[in-house]
Amino acid sequence: MKARAAPAIGRFDRVDALRGFAMLWMAAFHFSFDLNLYGYFAPAQDFYRGPLWTVQRTCILSLFLWCAGFGQAAALAAGQAPARFWRRWAQVAICALLVSAGSALMFPRSWISFGVLHGIAVMLLVVRWAAPLRIWLLPLGVLAIALPFAVQQPFFDTRSTNWVGLVTHKPVTEDYVPLLPWLGVMLFGAAAGQWLIAHRRVQLAAPVGAALAPLALLGRWPLSFYMLHQPLFIGALLATRALHGL
Repeated sequence: MKARAAPAIGRFDRVDALRGFAMLWMAAFHFSFDLNLYGYFAPAQDFYRGPLWTVQRTCILSLFLWCAGFGQAAALAAGQAPARFWRRWAQVAICALLVSAGSALMFPRSWISFGVLHGIAVMLLVVRWAAPLRIWLLPLGVLAIALPFAVQQPFFDTRSTNWVGLVTHKPVTEDYVPLLPWLGVMLFGAAAGQWLIAHRRVQLAAPVGAALAPLALLGRWPLSFYMLHQPLFIGALLATRALHGL
């Protein structure tokens, strides 16, 4: 019997599979958005206010950020070198800038100045700094989630300040993932990761089985998948419209 390949140091198949599931859910959500954008849904859907879509977005984003927080806990537990962290962080930051540039071409009035990748880039820095606080991660997470509901100031309503999250109204943009409250979800993931790695490592490191192995594999490439899936979807839809004269 052929031995199963060992997972990469600091990786856990079960968490990768959860991330892979979130990635497929995100892809389905974005493809639905694209279909609606190009007029394939009748009646047209409201992706900005409709509960069917806003609740899904919240769930998908929460899964991503929780997994990202867990990933930081796993990386630190595995002794990740600072150089490797900064290399990965730079990749996320560069991709965030590319998303801003691409969205400005497609949606000049509602381009993405601080979306999910921008948020993750900032949150990774905060979580990396806060990770040694351990038992304080949960209360800090609760504070991060609660603060925007208690404090809103007009000062934070501009594009240069709304990344904080203490806005009086949501900005007009195609994607908005401010530091607050979403940092709280990543802090929860980091806290859960620290506890699970310390107390349930054997169960956590157990293989996922053949059925979920493709999800675990997919979950190891979140940034590449994120950057490629929408251009492929939009390109396919535009090609279809051109071929059929729609």
